[in-house]
Amino acid sequence: MLRYLVSLWFLALAWAQDCQVGNIQVVQNFDRNRYAGQWYAVAKKDPEGLFLIDNIEAQFIVGDDGTMTATAKGRVIILNNWEMCADMLATFHETGEPAKFKMRYWGVAAYLQTGHDDHWVIDTDYDNYAIHYSCRTLNADGTCLDSYSFIFSRQPTGLRVEDQQKVTQKKNELCLLGRYRPVIHTNFCYNTS
Repeated sequence: MLRYLVSLWFLALAWAQDCQVGNIQVVQNFDRNRYAGQWYAVAKKDPEGLFLIDNIEAQFIVGDDGTMTATAKGRVIILNNWEMCADMLATFHETGEPAKFKMRYWGVAAYLQTGHDDHWVIDTDYDNYAIHYSCRTLNADGTCLDSYSFIFSRQPTGLRVEDQQKVTQKKNELCLLGRYRPVIHTNFCYNTS
């Protein structure tokens, strides 16, 4: 019963919000050089299909010409029972808004999905946390049918207490409050190498 009431509460909250993807706010005056470096996913909202499960790390790199690329790794399960560490590569293409990129990514192994997704930086303080968002498919009403999102920390141990309220507020603004799950870090990608 409690689960039902919580679901109704989230549904009512989402209904009262502006969940139009076109109205989502991103970081103003985004500085890709400060964003660059190592990030650890500490929570995520999954999309449809095969996706990194946990032990997710991303390294963002800004080249001398200002272009941004990234490498990422994380644990996946393929063929219903084979665990492995997946390595991904990504290039970012400008959209005219500094905090909104088109991200082209590839899995190192052929069985991993490739894509051309949004990479929007919703919020960051650059030193402690960052919130990423991507909508893969829009509904006819402008809301998102298939999205994913990461909460990143500079530390694999999670967010600082003082950042949690800001992050919760942004989850709510994305109409994704209650839809994230924790991402654990067990050094899986280092133990299997």
